Amino acid sequence: MTNQVVIRMASDLKKASSKNDAPIWAKLAEYALKSSIARRDLNLNRIAQLTKENDTVVFPGKVLGTGNIPHKITLFSFSISNSAATKITENGGKLISYSELIEKNPTGKGVVLLG
Repeated sequence: MTNQVVIRMASDLKKASSKNDAPIWAKLAEYALKSSIARRDLNLNRIAQLTKENDTVVFPGKVLGTGNIPHKITLFSFSISNSAATKITENGGKLISYSELIEKNPTGKGVVLLG
């Protein structure tokens, strides 16, 4: 069963997708409604390989703290471990909510979707 917070997030993402003509938000809503067992995990070292300085990154799964990230990123993920969150913020990065993400990038341009 999907909880109400996830349903609300998916609904908001779908609205943002149609309002701003941004298919990335519809895709993220689709990922949100998948069962938690179908979601992936991603380590910081892999994020570091796939991104560059000041990227805005979206990962529809759980971010784990294995490895390090040497550059600043802005991250939204469905879940994040405490160690990963600490490492990102210590390097000057930020963790944001989906509403902040949509507000700052309404069309999804410049957003890196991993997964």
